[in-house]
Amino acid sequence: MHVPPRHADAAIGPEHDPDAAVSIHDMTVAYQRRPVLWDLDLDIPRGVLAAVIGPNGAGKSTMIKACLGLVPKASGSVRLLGGRPRAVRGRIGYVPQRESVDWDFPVSALDVVCMGMYRRIGWFRPVRRRHRDAAMTALDRVGLADFAKRQISRLSGGQQQRVFLARALVQEADLYFMDEPFASVDAATESAILEVLRELRDGGRTVVVVHHDLQTAREYFDWLVLLNTRLVASGAMGTTWTPGNLRSTYGGRLTLLEDVGRAMGEAGGGIKR
Repeated sequence: MHVPPRHADAAIGPEHDPDAAVSIHDMTVAYQRRPVLWDLDLDIPRGVLAAVIGPNGAGKSTMIKACLGLVPKASGSVRLLGGRPRAVRGRIGYVPQRESVDWDFPVSALDVVCMGMYRRIGWFRPVRRRHRDAAMTALDRVGLADFAKRQISRLSGGQQQRVFLARALVQEADLYFMDEPFASVDAATESAILEVLRELRDGGRTVVVVHHDLQTAREYFDWLVLLNTRLVASGAMGTTWTPGNLRSTYGGRLTLLEDVGRAMGEAGGGIKR
């Protein structure tokens, strides 16, 4: 499919909320001229814990990478916290997929967390005691203070995920993008991550999370973005989580819809894990 050559820095239109944490206007992203995201147009308000949900290949990770400028847009524009992404970069935190990180790099957990402050410290400047104290506080917040000096490759997958969450925390960002932070972690790590995300949201931060588990989505999040190459629906969880929207997102696949039904049935009383 041919992607029309529109200007990638087109202005955000008046139909968007100027106070939104994330505003995406007519954004298309293509790999080798094949659209991965097509004409995406949405706002995510400030102070919410938002889930980005859809089937494999729906463009979920691509959406947040395009917002951050990590992959190029074929068309459209993005505003974060009311400004161009480059202008507000210091107010943005990012937790990538764990599989995309080279965990054999010879650094300690504390070193990795300190990397989150390099923009504040300045490149090639020494990491001072106050920076290490801040990093230790973040590690303690995710339950890993006792592992600060451990080589990152010697941590479990769940512990590595917590380290990257601590790295994001020391950035003291106003907007966080997290790419599947709950993937392949144990129940204790999942609970610890969720507690931190809720603390961020309750403190006025906005957290946008690529999430894959339908059975926990409604319990964990208060805002929902449903994607399948195009935007299916976006809005408050209570009004956007509907059988029709979920069916449109997942194409009526039986096993997925069974999961959806089970999740919706359990959501009223909260899912116990």
